[in-house]
Amino acid sequence: MTTAQKPNLHDAVTPLWWGTIVLRWMTLAFALGAVIVHLDEYRNLTLAWAAFAVMVVWSIVTTAAFVRVRSRWAGLVVADVAVTCTIMLLSPLALSDYQFAITAPLLTTVWASVAPLTAGARFGAVGGAAGGLIVAVSTGVSRWTFDLDVARDGLLLFASGMIIGMAATTARRSQAAVSRAMRTEAATAERERLARSIHDSVLQVLARVRRRGAELGGEAAELANQAGEQEIALRALVTSEPLGPSDGDADLRAALGVLATSRVQVSGPACEVRLPADTVTELLTAVQEALSNVDKHAGEGAKAWVLLEELSDEIVLTVRDDGPGIPEGRLEAAAEEGHLGVAQSIRARLAELGGTARLDTAPGAGTEWEIHLPRPVDRRRTTR
Repeated sequence: MTTAQKPNLHDAVTPLWWGTIVLRWMTLAFALGAVIVHLDEYRNLTLAWAAFAVMVVWSIVTTAAFVRVRSRWAGLVVADVAVTCTIMLLSPLALSDYQFAITAPLLTTVWASVAPLTAGARFGAVGGAAGGLIVAVSTGVSRWTFDLDVARDGLLLFASGMIIGMAATTARRSQAAVSRAMRTEAATAERERLARSIHDSVLQVLARVRRRGAELGGEAAELANQAGEQEIALRALVTSEPLGPSDGDADLRAALGVLATSRVQVSGPACEVRLPADTVTELLTAVQEALSNVDKHAGEGAKAWVLLEELSDEIVLTVRDDGPGIPEGRLEAAAEEGHLGVAQSIRARLAELGGTARLDTAPGAGTEWEIHLPRPVDRRRTTR
């Protein structure tokens, strides 16, 4: 198994799981005390002891499973809620009418409060609230009534499961953020090391070729221009952030920085513009297609500008060149001939992302692409 295939054995919610384990055994001891206190009042004492024995066995099983990250299975957590409710629903068969009259504890007593907590730790706020609601309903069914005590217990079960679920979700998100920050820090350190190494070797050679070629002129001047472009591209490469895995986030600003050359100027905000990595890849490809079109049709001396803007609810990308522009009717004629071209390719790519791409061009006025991509609601910025 490679490093990338190994499961993540560190769970940020582990302290909550240990809390549920400790609470399960504490409440189990309370259940034992409840059985002893009401020993002479049960309608079916054998069933009461059998229920307690099942609670002991189930506590052992869940403890052995939940202490390890690998065995915190979703099915086992669901079974935890089911076992708790099943034992609770046996209470009318074991408790006497007198016990119900004095509101004596059910067979599970406070031991029933642990299952909603494990559901919250495993499934989050929704799962914890659902587990608490199910156990609360089982409490009302077991007592065949709905009074203030049942409502109070139900509210506590529902709220405790939801709160533990919210805490678990927050802990997992914080762990993911810390992991991303550590990866970014490691990548930055590696890029700085490479930049120092490249600066001492490759960049110095390219810079010398550029200067010497410009002095000699002729064909050497052409080589000097190419060396200058490669020097700019290499500097942008070693100072930019890698895109990273396709299932994570990436910095669009850094990704676009790699495109900078002596003919292409890239501008953007000072801060990172983080988007899903696959979205960054698609936007980068669209910009590369537009710049490739500049190289093919705008002439050798044409320059291009790439501008990235991060608004509160959308990302705006502008790609402009100072070439001769596209003659009127040329795009329509190409479409009639069945040549979709780069324009249709860019528009289709943005449509898949839920954005739009608009082309403004005229003879002698250059070409400008304006790309708009709405930000997901959970990623929208509230401040500039």
